[in-house]
Amino acid sequence: MSDLKKTVQEIADRLEIKLTYYPENSRPCDAPVCDKQFETVADDGEYTYFRFLYKNVGYVGCILGTGVQERNYATLLPAYLEGFDERGTELSKTEHLKRILLGEASSMGIYKYATKYSVKGTPCFVLVLRIKRLLAEALSLLEQYGGNSLDTALQTGEDTCVLVRFIQNREESEGYRDSMDYAEFLAQSLKEELGLDVHVGVGPIVRELKDAAASYTGAENALRYADVFEHSGLVHSYRDFILVKMLEEMPEGKLAEYLTQLTDERFKEVFDDEEMLTTAEAFLQSSLNVSETSRNLYMHRNTLLYRLDKIEKSTGLNIRLFSDAVSFRVLTLLYKLLKK
Repeated sequence: MSDLKKTVQEIADRLEIKLTYYPENSRPCDAPVCDKQFETVADDGEYTYFRFLYKNVGYVGCILGTGVQERNYATLLPAYLEGFDERGTELSKTEHLKRILLGEASSMGIYKYATKYSVKGTPCFVLVLRIKRLLAEALSLLEQYGGNSLDTALQTGEDTCVLVRFIQNREESEGYRDSMDYAEFLAQSLKEELGLDVHVGVGPIVRELKDAAASYTGAENALRYADVFEHSGLVHSYRDFILVKMLEEMPEGKLAEYLTQLTDERFKEVFDDEEMLTTAEAFLQSSLNVSETSRNLYMHRNTLLYRLDKIEKSTGLNIRLFSDAVSFRVLTLLYKLLKK
């Protein structure tokens, strides 16, 4: 008999109820099945149904009866069942936090971590750092540079680690700019102390630990998109790629249709010219500032203006104008998403 089956039987015996369960998206012959879609709790006039996770697998629980007592049981049992597989294993702080970031922890597991380490209701954000060498030394430094005792660093891969930073009070004023500044500070510190060029992805600030997985995903995506689109710099924010995320979620066929409708062969010549694309990207990242772009590219101003004019002749877009620059950016993203 499986651990889950034993647990369900013990609950049924203790509460003196008829309780069964079945995996989601299945129709077992030995258990009642709910034929309607529902989020948390539902009934069919005879049974009360509830959803729960066990070892990352979705199940539907079934309680005979549809009264207030059965509905209360259906509301409370998911947290108990979801946390059952965690009760027999005492996880370390970093292993427990890793499960939370990967979305593998139950709501009960998250609650236990937040309570045990005093981070309940504390806002936080996640930094993902790609470090090619000296990972152990880098982790040690990250622990030292953590802003407070709640911040936790852990390894997530052969060349990646994570720092979860908690915001303990409003005086820290941790907005978007501050989280980016903090990431820049860490990257610079690792460069000075260990000679490492570290790429950092910055996730959004979330209100509490249960949402930290979303911040982790945002930070990971920032690094992934920076690679795909050859984004300059060492620190990358999820906000830099919100448009990319939106486009990526569209069907590939629709993206290709838009690109075909909005571009021609001359336009695609610019896409295939690495020198022209690099120039355009630098110009956009410099907020359409000709002087700053010239300095960043070590390029004469007249050479830069010549290339911008060439882009306009080929595409019909004068990217010195904000509206045309936005159009060029969207079309460039479409092209790169389809190419990758």
